[in-house]
Amino acid sequence: MKIALAQLNYHIGNFEQNEEKILKAIDLAKQANANLIVFAELAIGGYPAKDLLRNAVFLDQCQQSLSRIATRCDTIDCIIGAPIRNGREEGKALSNAAVVLSKGKVQNSYKKSLLPDYDVFDEYRYFEPNRDLHCIELSDLKIALTVCEDLWDNDQDNSYKGDLMLELAQEKPDLIINIAASPFSYVHYEKRIAVLSANALKANAPLIYVNQVGAHTDIIFDGRSLAMTKSASIIAELQAFEEDLQYVTLERGDLQPNIDFRPEELTETARIHQALILGMKDYFSKSGFKKAVLGLSGGLDSAIVAALAVEALGADNVLAVLMPSVYSTEHSLKDALDLVNNTSCQHLVLPIKEIAQSFEETLSDAFKGLSADTTEENIQARTRGTLLMAISNKFGHILLNTSNKSEAAVGYGTLYGDMAGSLSVIGDVYKTQAYELAKYINREREIIPINTIVKPPSAELRPDQKDSDSLPDYAILDAILYQLIELEKSGSEIIHLGFEEQLVRRVTKLVNNAEFKRFQAPPILRVSPKAFGSGRQMPLVAKFSF
Repeated sequence: MKIALAQLNYHIGNFEQNEEKILKAIDLAKQANANLIVFAELAIGGYPAKDLLRNAVFLDQCQQSLSRIATRCDTIDCIIGAPIRNGREEGKALSNAAVVLSKGKVQNSYKKSLLPDYDVFDEYRYFEPNRDLHCIELSDLKIALTVCEDLWDNDQDNSYKGDLMLELAQEKPDLIINIAASPFSYVHYEKRIAVLSANALKANAPLIYVNQVGAHTDIIFDGRSLAMTKSASIIAELQAFEEDLQYVTLERGDLQPNIDFRPEELTETARIHQALILGMKDYFSKSGFKKAVLGLSGGLDSAIVAALAVEALGADNVLAVLMPSVYSTEHSLKDALDLVNNTSCQHLVLPIKEIAQSFEETLSDAFKGLSADTTEENIQARTRGTLLMAISNKFGHILLNTSNKSEAAVGYGTLYGDMAGSLSVIGDVYKTQAYELAKYINREREIIPINTIVKPPSAELRPDQKDSDSLPDYAILDAILYQLIELEKSGSEIIHLGFEEQLVRRVTKLVNNAEFKRFQAPPILRVSPKAFGSGRQMPLVAKFSF
């Protein structure tokens, strides 16, 4: 049996475009004499469709699209993910299904058993879990057909107890097929391989895994669909962060190796870089925008975002706005202009000294007798935010936010100022990771000026200001934040790891107190196992023990 793995970039709700891609892949697979083509989880409709899954018109369009695709599957079998109505009064109205198309119509389906409700997932909100586990019969093969989480951690699911694959393995499947919408994080790939390998060995059966690729606002899918022998050897892997269509052959009871397509392994920083590029490309293309604007300070974070935006969108589509204040140094302005020259992006210089002074003069009577503090500093940041949003409105550019994860975590940012934006590009990248990302961007030539990378970071909102005046050293801060956020450890547990107690208490308090700021922040491109946003939901006002 020749099997096509179709790894496509879907657009949620864009049935015409998605259907065109799917049908093209089917036609190519038929031309290649493939017997079966496999698409990703919820390819019909897109993932995550969220509350569109409660919209009757959306669900009708899913069904109509599925029926039209089925008619093209006359000489080829197809497995594709779709939401399907259960037609039952009890439980949820929908199932997340792997649908089997053959002989021009829908023949069968397998409904997802394990519905994740952690991190960015909320599938119990929409879907009814399957409790009737069986392999399916297709072309004289017994297939253990599963959907994404079905091969993962059963403890996350409250409706099914036991080992799903062990149960399916009792039927001695000839092949495991797992269709997935498995979001990217820079630590996820190794875990994914371990899970898939364990299941192949458990069932003593070869395995095909087809994942989505593309970005839907904050969530990014890396693709990397693959084929694995019954001994858990990867014989084929599709491209990372790109659409791809490849073929494998099932014969003599196993998948046969094809050494022609196995991409080069990526470092963690390279993965982050590719994910951010894809995240920006899809955010703009799927929202119908082409041009971006951002504030360029001469600092590391805005330089990284500018460089990434130029790579993702093209230099002519990126406008960098330099807004020097009375506290901006000459070298910061030079560093910003050097980056403009290195990237060939568009730029404007809009000094804010007089604008900020006019705010202070207007407020002078109200603030009479009070000394200057962060209020005056924030006026500068909000002046910049106002100018950037004016340009965004006037020219129809999307404003890119340039805050990093370290700053977002501890609230080191100004609401309606440097926190403004429609998309946070590096809001899931710690400052220590940002330095590595800058070096990676410069891997072939100097794009980000070296001085931008090596100079002490500063907001330049007061004389001789440095980030270190307000924050711990980033190496220590990020280590604590990683334990607190990604690993979800308590302050007490972090102290037991050897971190200084007073510092942990301070950082924990800063993170908790900044929740109201993050609640109002733009969506963040998710590249870590725990990003701010839908995957980390915390109360804005709470009192709890350390």
